[in-house]
Amino acid sequence: MRGVTAVLDIGKTNVKVATFGSDGALVWERAMPNRVVPGPPYPHADVEQIWAFLLGALADANRAGPIATIVPTTHGCAAALIDDDGLVLPVMDYEFADVEEIEPLYAPLRPPFSETFSPALPAGQNIARQLAWQQRHFAEPFARAKYLLAYPQYWAWRLSGVAAAEVTSIGAHSDLWEPLHSRFSSAVSALDVSRLMPPLQPAYRRLAPIKPDLAAATGLADDIDVLCGVHDSNASLLPHLGSRRQPFTLLSTGTWVILMAPGLSPDGLDPVDDTLVNVDVEGRPVPTGRFMGGREYAALAGAHANPDQASLARVIASGAMALPSFAGQGGGGPFASYRGEILGEIAPADRAALATLYVALMSDLMLTRLGAAGGDLIVEGSFAANPCYAMLLAALRPTQPVFASTDAAGTARGAALLATWPAPRQAPRLTAVQSRAVEGLHAYRQAWAEALSDREQR
Repeated sequence: MRGVTAVLDIGKTNVKVATFGSDGALVWERAMPNRVVPGPPYPHADVEQIWAFLLGALADANRAGPIATIVPTTHGCAAALIDDDGLVLPVMDYEFADVEEIEPLYAPLRPPFSETFSPALPAGQNIARQLAWQQRHFAEPFARAKYLLAYPQYWAWRLSGVAAAEVTSIGAHSDLWEPLHSRFSSAVSALDVSRLMPPLQPAYRRLAPIKPDLAAATGLADDIDVLCGVHDSNASLLPHLGSRRQPFTLLSTGTWVILMAPGLSPDGLDPVDDTLVNVDVEGRPVPTGRFMGGREYAALAGAHANPDQASLARVIASGAMALPSFAGQGGGGPFASYRGEILGEIAPADRAALATLYVALMSDLMLTRLGAAGGDLIVEGSFAANPCYAMLLAALRPTQPVFASTDAAGTARGAALLATWPAPRQAPRLTAVQSRAVEGLHAYRQAWAEALSDREQR
């Protein structure tokens, strides 16, 4: 490669630009908080603020090391309706709960779970439900749309002018994709949006060079390649696909805890559990479970730092526990319809220990419901920086080796691999987590499970 790879990493909480050398080393990085505009016409992404940030960051990054390739990666559940001039409607925030009013009209059109392996999720977490709501409330601009672009491909289009569809994004519980047959689902024709689907391209496809006016405005070379782009959880998965025997499970952690198990059979997945099938960059099905663990952790822990083992021991001994869910309306996971509650009393200083126990127990439960009983467990993202989380996971699942990633830029670094995919790269740096018993933990898990069961029977 003649220069670095720039990754536009647009997460639900933060927006980042990071550049990586040909050896995978992080060269440059900048971030800002992601903002949701409350409306009108509905809560939506502030794409112009993001765009201004991206262009400024790309210009500064290029001075630190010439950019050769740009790769977008973003959170899922977001799509852009565009014509030749740009957006015809704002990019909806997937937590906008009012879209649920369309459910009586959309439910008869929704394909069965056996077709899409996409559960009926809260708020706008199914892109097809967003589309049904927009069709009903904004018929005129919807009719003007030329393309429907998943969020990574929207940014690729703004940079290159080329519209594309891509499977990791359109296949992320959108109701729009059949993962076992690698084709659009019946919802596409039911909603009459086939005309909006641009040509399918791999995430690693070079769509075109950057637009000349953008190159001139930012000081970037006019032959920089813009890649199609990838769903962020799939970007986190990429470094492990070529370096680890399947099955294994990646726990990609941040605002969400996404549990991805390539090589696992999708048989037995239950939409009630918020288990589903994503697809990797080659279109292969990836059984997946999810819950909004990062947001729930923040709600429980507040501003407290990561806990120590003594704090964990105090909470376990006290019997105090947190029952899901603390993510608020639209939070996803198997207990999204329940309001979180704390049983028992703990000292404020032990709130982070309670939160860590909660997320570890939820992760363990989701692994069981996913059927991920064997193979390595790899913790990547924000919870990899909480040693007690990986320690608890190893204690809860002693037959499965647990590893923690030491890479704070895992999603962006994974996306950068697309610049040379499928050329082999060095395996990601992981730290093996020692499996050792935690006194009282298994009795605590049993009590937690019984409390969940009792609540469900009320």
